[in-house]
Order: sequence, then C-alpha cells, then structure tokens
Amino acid sequence: MSERESHVLNVLFLCTGNSARSIMAERLLDRWGEGRLRGFSAGSHPSGAVHPMALAVLGQAGLPTEGLRSKIWDEFAAAGAPVMDFVFTVCDDAAGEICPVWPGQPITAHWGIPDPAAAEGSEVARLAVFRTAFRMLDRRIQVFAVLPLATLDRIALRERVEEIGRLGNEEPASPMVEG
Repeated sequence: MSERESHVLNVLFLCTGNSARSIMAERLLDRWGEGRLRGFSAGSHPSGAVHPMALAVLGQAGLPTEGLRSKIWDEFAAAGAPVMDFVFTVCDDAAGEICPVWPGQPITAHWGIPDPAAAEGSEVARLAVFRTAFRMLDRRIQVFAVLPLATLDRIALRERVEEIGRLGNEEPASPMVEG
C-alpha cells in the first residue's frame, strides 16, 4: 500500500479573509473526500468571522457548520500543525501573496473563485453570488476527489489539480443547493 493510500490526505484552502470561499471548500472536501481527504481553510488576513451567507449556503446543502472559524494561515505552518498534502488558493489576492513555507512540500495550485463576500445588491442577489461560488467549488472538489491520487506521480498530479482550477461554472454532478 502506498503512502498516499495509507493515510488521510490533508488539503488546505487559502483566501485572504477566510470567511466564505475557503470555508465552503473545507466542508465540501470533507463531504466528497469520504474519509480519504480532510479539508482545512485559512486566510492571509482573516476577517475574524465566517460570513453568514456562507453558513446559510452550507446549511442549505446539508453540510455541518459547527466549529468553522476564520483563522490565519500561520496556524498551518507552525510546529505541530497537520502536514498538508495539497494547498489550493481560491482567491487571486492570496495567490499573489508570499505564503508561509508549508511543511512536507504539498502540491499547490490556484483555484480562483470570484469573492462572494464582495457582492453588492439585495440579499437575494448576494445569496445568488454565494450559491454560484459554492457550485464552482463543489464541481472542482468533486473532480479532485475522484482523481486516482495513489497512482499519479507528483508531476501528473500537479498538472491535474491545475486543470481543475481552470474549470468554469458548470453545474455540479448532483444537485447541492436549490432555489
């Protein structure tokens, strides 16, 4: 059994505020990873709170929201932190920042998603933007979760996760959030 098959793989999703996209990605990975993948999230300049609309969208999708918090990415570069196998930035700002050195040399990629927390307009319009971001993340994470991680070499795996980051706003394979 390979090392990748023998333990749960840790995935860290990064954005600036760690209030919406990275939080939703963390929970989606826990769902689609089915015990093989564990999601974490952090921000370079955390907002200090999870956005209420991110919590609403997660709840509507039947995903747990307890224990979620906005946290700084330094927590995952510190001694004793879980070692990450993958680190994905989900916002353009975080992708352009100088990240901490991650123990274990994780595979990294940029999976840019427009920031739903920056949406303006009515509550209905802003919630629609959160749902769109959720669907984009859901689709990418579903594709990632079915990759044959144990059989791909590091170079092929890096190429695949970079391709996933370029996936558009296709509808997910299964309905997640309606109406």
